[in-house]
Amino acid sequence: MAKNEFDELMSIGIDIGKDTFHLVGFDQAGQRVLRKQIKRLALVATFEELPRCVVGMEACLSAHFVSRTLRKLGFEPRIIPAIYVKPFNKGQKNDYNDAEAIAEAALRPNLKAVSEKSQDQLDLQALHRVRSRLVSRRTATINQIRAFLIEQGITVRKGLRALKNSFETILEERKDEISPRMRSILIGLYGDWMWMDDRIDKVSQEIEEISRTEENCVNVMTVPGIGPMISTAMVASIGEGEAFDRGRDFAAWVGLVPRQYSTGGRTVLGRISKRGSRYLRMLFVQAAKIIMMRPHRWPDFSFGEWLARASERMHRNKAAVALANKLARMAWSILRHKTAFDAPRDEVAIGV
Repeated sequence: MAKNEFDELMSIGIDIGKDTFHLVGFDQAGQRVLRKQIKRLALVATFEELPRCVVGMEACLSAHFVSRTLRKLGFEPRIIPAIYVKPFNKGQKNDYNDAEAIAEAALRPNLKAVSEKSQDQLDLQALHRVRSRLVSRRTATINQIRAFLIEQGITVRKGLRALKNSFETILEERKDEISPRMRSILIGLYGDWMWMDDRIDKVSQEIEEISRTEENCVNVMTVPGIGPMISTAMVASIGEGEAFDRGRDFAAWVGLVPRQYSTGGRTVLGRISKRGSRYLRMLFVQAAKIIMMRPHRWPDFSFGEWLARASERMHRNKAAVALANKLARMAWSILRHKTAFDAPRDEVAIGV
């Protein structure tokens, strides 16, 4: 293609792969004028030769890095959730069809794009993902220890602490029932458990240190029930919340609103949608349940009267989700407007 064919470029869609990128571009008349496959290392060299325009890409692992790179070159990158790209996909699935769908979706003016994350946000997000993986693996290890003990006819009451306190006693008192090989396996699993405990503590401590030095995190932690985990997870996920127009939009993104199926003027609301960040939703629900465990503290909160009425008419779990929705909306408002909540600072002590 002659270079002048690119002069009318209006949008480019990038299908990001591990080693290669597929590009499809449209001009102002909606005609495809660019269809190209490039190596990842050739990204900058390729786009330096193209006119500045809108560049769309699906939200994926390296989308934020690519977005920051293209923004430095003068382009207007847009990171689009995959669920919004799917309706534009024509024909069978392949890399070029995906890139074409992304290019079309990027031109939609009312399409919600993902906020570009800074390197600090990605680092903080990585800490949370590492901690989440370690907690999951620790739970799996504990369950495996219990399963092996049950195979030997030994049961331990529920709870992490109960197993930790009785593990060495079980090995000593039941040494005649447990074979030497099984004993060695259990000791090895217990060692893995202790190592993961230590790693989780170190990662958690690093997250807490960040929460004390980051201004946005400090503000969000003034909301009752919200501590270092939620505040840092919010900042890592949405930055300063500029992607949302209001708090209920953020709560809907987290998935704390009823799923809607309405037609013919009849509104039908079901269970919560569970869309968006599963991890952040879990943290908000945990924070809500912690608050609900302390009814004697409710009068200290501005929403205490509402919570008391809600707990009387709703099931406990339903009320917890409603409170989580309220906490999410308040946290977004605090984050967006850089203010503090109207509650005493000692409420941070019960936060997640």
